[in-house]
Amino acid sequence: MTAYRDQYASLFKDGQNVVVLGISNDPVPELASWLKDADFPFLFASDAANNGATYTRFGGTLRPNNMVDSRAVVVVGPDGRIAWVIPQFNQNDPTAYEELGRMVDAVTPESAQ
Repeated sequence: MTAYRDQYASLFKDGQNVVVLGISNDPVPELASWLKDADFPFLFASDAANNGATYTRFGGTLRPNNMVDSRAVVVVGPDGRIAWVIPQFNQNDPTAYEELGRMVDAVTPESAQ
């Protein structure tokens, strides 16, 4: 997710009023510490205490062990609706950021691009 953080302003035009939310099974204190240390400009959510309930409410599907997929990402459009659920975001693959950028652009009004 550091590559996403580093490309955030240019690739996604500072978010274009789109919310990108990373969801994992990591505990809240661990995520909070990581976010603070790495200075991420987007949100993360822990589903550790909810047994995947948060992720499924966003439209994600749990793995057979009832865990959130690895590095799941939810894209919420400017209208507040869930636009995309990416079950496994590969943060090491540059094409993953290109695809995420296309998703953000797809839900962004022309005037904001």
